[in-house]
Amino acid sequence: MRPRWIWLSAAIGLIVIFYLVRMATRTHVPVRVAPVVRSVLKSTIPTNGKVEPQQQANFEAHAPFPGIVKNIYVHAGEQVKKGRLLLTMDDTGARARLATALAALRNAQDNYTTLLHGGTQQQRIALQGDITKARLDHTQAQQNLSALQKLQATGAASPSEVASAKQRLQMDDASLSVLEQRQSKPYDTADLNRAKAAVEDAQAGYQAAQQGLSQANVRAPFAGTVYLIPVSQTEYVQQGDLLLRMADLSKMQVRAYFDEPEIGKLRVGQPVTIKWDAERGELWHGEITRVPSTIIRYTTRNVGEVLIKIDDANNHLLPNTNVLVTALIANTPDALNIPREALHSEGGQPYVYVVSGGYLHRTPVVVGNINLTQVQILKGLKQGQTVALGSTNGESIGDGIPITEVR
Repeated sequence: MRPRWIWLSAAIGLIVIFYLVRMATRTHVPVRVAPVVRSVLKSTIPTNGKVEPQQQANFEAHAPFPGIVKNIYVHAGEQVKKGRLLLTMDDTGARARLATALAALRNAQDNYTTLLHGGTQQQRIALQGDITKARLDHTQAQQNLSALQKLQATGAASPSEVASAKQRLQMDDASLSVLEQRQSKPYDTADLNRAKAAVEDAQAGYQAAQQGLSQANVRAPFAGTVYLIPVSQTEYVQQGDLLLRMADLSKMQVRAYFDEPEIGKLRVGQPVTIKWDAERGELWHGEITRVPSTIIRYTTRNVGEVLIKIDDANNHLLPNTNVLVTALIANTPDALNIPREALHSEGGQPYVYVVSGGYLHRTPVVVGNINLTQVQILKGLKQGQTVALGSTNGESIGDGIPITEVR
C-alpha cells in the first residue's frame, strides 16, 4: 500500500504546485475603469421637426373669386406693418356681382314688406274701396229686408220677396266679412315665412358679395413677414387659390415627430432645445405645449405629433424649415452615476463589475435615469468605488478575474 500512497501524495502535490504557479503567473487583463461619481444627469430624446407659425400669428390670403391678380406690392421675405396693402385683384366682376346681389335683396325686401302690409298701396286703397261699397250694399240690403217685412205684414209683399231679400242680405254679409278678414289679416303665415326666408337668402348673398369685393384688396392683418407669394402679377387664379402667406416670425412653434416608444416620457411644459443646420451656432429654446393623442405614420416611422412653443424665435427661424429637436425628460442635479458602458444585464437584472484588490467582482445594482452616456445608480454602489468598462485588448471580462486598471 505504501507505493500507492506515495504516488497519490505526489499527484496532489503537483496539482497544488501547478495551481500556485498558475495563480502566480496568470495574465492580468487590461481593463478600462471609471469611478462612481455624483454629478448632474440629464435624460433627453432627440428627434426631427418642422418650424411653423403659431396659429394666431399666421395669415393666408386666398382668391375670393376667379379672376386676375392685378397688383402685388410686396416680395417674399419683406417685413410689413399692420394694414399695409399687399395685393389686389381685378374687382370688375366682383362689383357687378355686388350690384346684382343688392338688387335681389331689395326686391326680396319689397316683396316681404308688401305681403306684411297686405299688398301695395294701390291694392290697399282698392281693398278699402271694396269694403266701403260692401258696407253700403249690406246696409241697403238690411233696409230692403225691413221694408219688405213691413209690407208682408199688411199683405203688400209676398213671402218669396221677403226670402229673396234675406238671401241678398246674407250674400252681402258674407262678402263684407271676407273683405274685412283680408284687411285685418292681410297675409298667410306660410307665405310670410317664405318671403322672410327669401330676404334672408338675399341678405346672405349680398354679404358674400360684399366680402368678396373687400377681399379683392389684401391687407396685412398684423405686423409680420411675407414669406410666400405663389402667384404672379396678371396671373389668372381660381376661387380659393392661395395668394400669399405672412406670419409674425417672433411667434413660432415646431411640429416635432417623436417615435412611439418615447411618447410616454413626454409631458406638457418639458423644456426643449432646437437646432437648425443652416445656423449651426444658434440654439433656440422652447417647451412642449401639446403631447400626442394618437399615433400616425410619418415616412417609415410610427410617431406622435408634438407641438413646441419657441420662446426666443426672434424672427430668425423661417417657416417650413427642418430642425433638430431635443426634449429634456429628466434632470437630476446630484445623481450617483457611472458610464453607461459599465452596465450589464442578464435575465433582465442589471449588474456591474466592481474593481477591488486587483480583481473584478460582479455586483447587482438598481438603476434610475439613463441617457446616452450615463446611468443613475439608485442602489448597489457607493461614491468613490471603481467599475470596469471593458478590456482594452478585446478579452471578455468576468467575475473574479485579475486585471490591470487602465484609466
